[in-house]
Amino acid sequence: MPSDFLSKKLTDQQGYDDFCQFLVTICGIVLGENKQYLVNSRLDNLMDKHGIESLVELVSHLKKRPGSPIYTAVVDAMTTNETSWFRDSYPYDFLTEQLLPQAVSDNRSLRIWSAASSSGQEPYSISIMIEEFLRHKRRTLNPVNIVATDISHAILNNAKEGVFQKMSLDRGMSLARINHHFELVGQSWKIKNVIKQRITFREFNLLTSYASLGKFDVIFCRNVLIYFSAETKKDIFFRIASALNPKGYLILGGAESTANYTDSFDVVRLKSGLIYQLKE
Repeated sequence: MPSDFLSKKLTDQQGYDDFCQFLVTICGIVLGENKQYLVNSRLDNLMDKHGIESLVELVSHLKKRPGSPIYTAVVDAMTTNETSWFRDSYPYDFLTEQLLPQAVSDNRSLRIWSAASSSGQEPYSISIMIEEFLRHKRRTLNPVNIVATDISHAILNNAKEGVFQKMSLDRGMSLARINHHFELVGQSWKIKNVIKQRITFREFNLLTSYASLGKFDVIFCRNVLIYFSAETKKDIFFRIASALNPKGYLILGGAESTANYTDSFDVVRLKSGLIYQLKE
């Protein structure tokens, strides 16, 4: 990448180091070295809009104005991640083949947390699987509450709307499911209320206390811990364990593991993946 391709105001090493440290402090994300182009692509226009000339100036500005529109915009820009529908199959197979039948047998309700839920594909996928379980199995299930959280204010508002473009739906959603669970509104597809009503969306930072969220039977925390330092991962696993009901389940991304970070979980081997169960 030619050096003159990058915005000059974003190439100062001290400014980049300061911004990286600030990002770790507010949301735990570790950028590492040689990610100036990523910062440039996400912040250049935003800094131009606010007349900010350097990353040093930006960090100083953010520290003085927590919660301000630019503070929120920077967090939104740096924490937006790719997501898809029914990402991997085994977490959803686990829901319909083990967890939901057991809940029916025990006549109990469930609470599920979709952490770092981004634009909503994961919590909506979970709710769709519950709806299909009820329809196909002809079972009666006590209420299932899905709490979907993300640190990004903007992405969370988009998720609440439940409106998606066809291109987004094509990433994991079959045509049959689109036709059954969505309704066409103009050129977009809006998820039906029967799917949305199980989900509570909430802005939340994984580095803060989990006490206000209550206890969960299952926590999805997928493909987000890879951005955190080892020390932050240990802290988050400790918090997650405290937020689970006895023998509750943790579902991570396919490339993530609790190994070397916590001994609070047993590994549960499924047909095509691993999940983790809180030890007794």
